[in-house]
Parts: sequence; C-alpha cells; structure tokens
Amino acid sequence: MTDEMEAIDEATQYRRKIDHTLARFSAAHDEMEAEEAKRRERRERLSPTSLLESTRTALHRVVTTAPEEAQVDAEQTRLQEKKQRKLDRSARFGRIAAAVVAGLVFLGIGGAWGAQTYFDAKFTQVSALDENSADIQDAEAQANDENFLMVGSDTRDGASAEEGVGTADSTPGARSDTVMVAHIPADRKRVVVTSFPRDLEINRPDCQKWDPAQNKTTAEIYKGAKFAKLNTAYAVGGPACVTKVIQQITGLRINHFVGIDFNGFKEMVDAVHGVTINNEIPIDDSILGKVLLQTGEVTISGDQALNFVRARHVKGDPTSDYGRIKRQQEFIGALLKKVMSSDVVLDPGKLGDFINAFAKATFGDNLGVKQMMTLAQSMKGLDQSKITFLTVPTVGMANTRGNEVLVVSKTKALFDALRNNTALPDPKAAVPVSEQAPPSTSTSKPKSSGTSKSTTTRKSTTTG
Repeated sequence: MTDEMEAIDEATQYRRKIDHTLARFSAAHDEMEAEEAKRRERRERLSPTSLLESTRTALHRVVTTAPEEAQVDAEQTRLQEKKQRKLDRSARFGRIAAAVVAGLVFLGIGGAWGAQTYFDAKFTQVSALDENSADIQDAEAQANDENFLMVGSDTRDGASAEEGVGTADSTPGARSDTVMVAHIPADRKRVVVTSFPRDLEINRPDCQKWDPAQNKTTAEIYKGAKFAKLNTAYAVGGPACVTKVIQQITGLRINHFVGIDFNGFKEMVDAVHGVTINNEIPIDDSILGKVLLQTGEVTISGDQALNFVRARHVKGDPTSDYGRIKRQQEFIGALLKKVMSSDVVLDPGKLGDFINAFAKATFGDNLGVKQMMTLAQSMKGLDQSKITFLTVPTVGMANTRGNEVLVVSKTKALFDALRNNTALPDPKAAVPVSEQAPPSTSTSKPKSSGTSKSTTTRKSTTTG
C-alpha cells in the first residue's frame, strides 16, 4: 500500500490508482458476501425447521442466563441447521429417485395392463354363472374361495375324418366329455381338483337350450329329467345348465367357468413345444388307434395330447371313463406346470402363442388372463403333496340304466370339507351298505376297482 503523505510523483500516482482499485474490489466483494449471508440467513430463518429451532432456542435462553450456555446452544443450533440442510438435500434426491422408480413401475404396469386387456378381449364370453343360487351352501365360508368349473367340449366342429373322432356331420351337437372342478380355498394352501364321470346319473333341471354354434342360450326350454347322464346337461343346456347341476351336487359357489374346445386343444400344446407326461401303460385305443405306445416320461405333441385325453376304449383298461379321467387330470397338471415354467413364462413368443391358442379354443364366464394365472400359479406354486386330484365318489358299478351312481354320504363329506376348508375325508372309508352297488349281473360290469381311492399328481388312482 502507498502512504498518502508521500511526495506525489508519477509512479506514486500509478500505485495509488492500483490501491484504490483493489480497495473498491475488496469492498464490493465484502458487500456481496454480506448480502449473500443476509439472504442465506433469511432463508434459514424463515424455514419451518429454523423457525421451530429458533423458538426452542429463544425459550431456552429465557430460562438460562449463563452466556457460556447460550453460546453452546447457538453453536449446537448451527450444527443442527447444517445437518438439516444435508438431510433436506438427501430427501430431495430421494424424492426424485422415487418419482423415477414410480414412473418406471407405472409404465410397466401400463404395459402389463395393456397386454392383459389385449388378450382378455380375445376370450369368448358366455353366460354360465349363478353365484346367488339357492343350491350354494356355506356361502360365508366360501367368501374368498376360487372355484373353476372346467368343461371339455367335444363339438367335432373343425375335426377331420382322419382324426378318427367323428365330424360335425356324423356327430352333431356338443358334449361335455370332461367335467372337473378346481377348488382353491381363500388361504391358497391347497388345490383340490374333482372330476365327474360323463355317465354320472343326475337329476337334470329345466334348462334353456344351448346353441354351440353361437355360444349362447336360446329362449327354448328343455324339460328336466330325473335319471339323465351328466353329459346331457351340457348337450342340451350348455354352460349354464352344467353349472347348475354341479352346484346342486357340490354346494360350491362356482365363480369361474372354463369351456375348452378339444379341437383347438392341440394348438395350446404345440404353442409350448410339447408337454411331458408320465405314461403308465401303452395307449392303444380301439377307436383312435395307437395313441401313445411309449411308457414312462414322454413329451407329447398336440395331436398326441388330443387323443391322449380323448381315449376311452383303451385295450387292457377295463375302467373306461375312469382311466380317461386319470389321464385328463395328469395332463392338465402337466400342461399348467409347463405353461408356468421359465421356459414359457420368460419366452414372450411361446407365452404369447399359448395365450392366443388358449383364447381361441376357450370360452367362459369370469374368465381372463388374471383368472387363469391364479389357477396356474396356485397349482405350480404349491408343493405337489398339496395338490390333490379326485374323482367324485361313486359305487363303481353302472346301474341298469348304464349310469354311474354317486355315493351320497361320501360325496357330502367331501364337499363339506372343501366348502369349510377342513381336512379331506378318508377316501378308503367304507361305503354304507345302503349305498353299495347291487350284485353284478351279466349285463353289468365294474367301471373301476376300489373307487374310494383318492388321486394325487404322483399317485393317480380312482376315487370311490
């Protein structure tokens, strides 16, 4: 710095100009720093946290007179404010990150919802359910249960003569060659699939006529029949009629109806590149021919699968429908397992092809991707010991009308247990004498031996 009292020469004047310039810069800097400090102080003072803290500090100073303590409090307050500013910055970053994640999730859900909506639109919807039926028992206990009534409809529409199953001209109408109920209780801790023989004797109620070509009922009424076969319920009254019959027998609240046209069934199998089943005996059918002669673990194609679940005249199998029921149960379990495997779920091509094939061959009520995923996930996610395949208890001997007859007491015990989610009754329990089949005659033949045995996915024997 220069001394103002020095003799002024040209060099001194030059140095003084520099000193004055530096002083002005320093003063301007100090002024700007002071203004910034004031603005910072004002922002901090007006923030909710600072107002709360300053109020607390002021109250503290009222009761504390020692200047040293006041100084300590002030220092603590400044440290807390600094910490709070860091927390605020972290919170802002957290909110930004959360917003980004929420956006991605929303887009993902939107994409999934869009795909689900697209596929759901492909399903053919029919009117089948009556969830307020007087036949439903223990309605409160069933409040959150899922009951899928699955019917295999064999219309022959689209079938070729080479398939050996008949055509729409030779075998008109629709039949329910497969009828089963998959029961999933509210706690989702087990799945019980119960099949019903196509020749089960029922008391068929009055039903509106079903038009399979239009997938809807008509105004015409079919009168009921006291000693009818189960498959006639679908033949004359379609989904609504067979639902009514099954609710009468079981007391279950059927809340999903799934009808599958067997002619499109093979496309589902081919979409997932075959399904692996455990074939116990060679399937050589007197009508369909040599369906599957290999035994053990076999991966079958769509055409083989179609005949595998249709065959009911297998050489060496005297049980007829009961043998077919066993194969159908095993195959459905194997198909669902394949569909829910990583090989299909993680392959958009296979999964999309399967859903397209399924939607094309399927019709139902309260049916869509979400509902079918519930069924598939339940059957895949549980330990195999918790999945039970049964056949509704029958006496095991066709009556004089050629019909299978229910063991009423055992049927009641079974469905009481399902509705109330209690232990299943002993399948080996003796049939009451009053419900036993009459002595066999030359015109009667047993449909199965030991029809009181239950079946599981690994040990599939007929239930009685």
